[in-house]
Amino acid sequence: MARHGRIAAGAALLLAAAAAFVLPDWIISLATIAFANGLVVLGLIVLWRAGLVSFGQALYYCIGAYAVALVGRATGVTDAFLLMLIGGAAAGLVAFVVGFLLARYREIFFAMLSLALSMILYGVLVKAESLGSTDGFSVASPTFFGYAPHQEKLLMALYWLVLAVCAIAAFLIDAYFRSVSGALAMPVRDNEIRVEFLGMSVSRLIHTKLVISGLLAGMGGALAAFAIGHVDPNMSYWTTSGEFVFITILSGAGSVVSAFVGSLAFESLRSFAFAMLPQLWQMLLGSVLLLTILFLPQGLGSLVTRLRWRRKAAAP
Repeated sequence: MARHGRIAAGAALLLAAAAAFVLPDWIISLATIAFANGLVVLGLIVLWRAGLVSFGQALYYCIGAYAVALVGRATGVTDAFLLMLIGGAAAGLVAFVVGFLLARYREIFFAMLSLALSMILYGVLVKAESLGSTDGFSVASPTFFGYAPHQEKLLMALYWLVLAVCAIAAFLIDAYFRSVSGALAMPVRDNEIRVEFLGMSVSRLIHTKLVISGLLAGMGGALAAFAIGHVDPNMSYWTTSGEFVFITILSGAGSVVSAFVGSLAFESLRSFAFAMLPQLWQMLLGSVLLLTILFLPQGLGSLVTRLRWRRKAAAP
């Protein structure tokens, strides 16, 4: 992000944090889940820049959520920060292991393999009665360094935690995009052979991106588990991965901030569509996706880019 972009993002972050004092609880809850899902979308953008589309990102999302629930039940630990890190680390470890397989494939083969792995986890969770089977199980209310808020205070604390994590993740991923490894994403997408001739390992670069995306998805799943208070196998189902891909297309890969803007727009649209057109809300979402592909193929983030170019063109 440019300097003025970072200033604008920081101002928006402070405004969003202060809005918790005036917004109704249902909007705060919706925004909390949206920003948590935005972390998953941010990981997909890391892959998308290299030309990879994962239809199995729900695998890491579900692992992060279940890790929070299982560790909390087994050890009694309820600290949100520690459990979030555990959830992210668990998903990142799984991404590291499966990355040795996925890093060898591209295009539709990569997408279908990632989807298959996600559905394997779904099948295991559905059959495992000790993990709640199809019903799942509840997640204990989190604490924050020993502080145990309740009801409205808990909702606000989770909201601020998600905002802080999203801000840190956006800053780090933006720095990663400006690094050598991050900047090679588009050359990898366009011509892998040239990147190999530069002395860089394409498989290693993609493996690194898989681990980063898995870590972000796991942290997003952990935060979503706190916000929802429940985990179930549907978190790893293919429709969940499809929603993340939908949001990624809506957001575009132009900037890290677009991941969270797109996720918030999607959750808001789905909530209002379901409330106003409960029988046709899926058709409405499909129409929005179609219009986005037709008129904004680069996603919502391209609107900022177009505005910048118009300002430069209008300048003397």
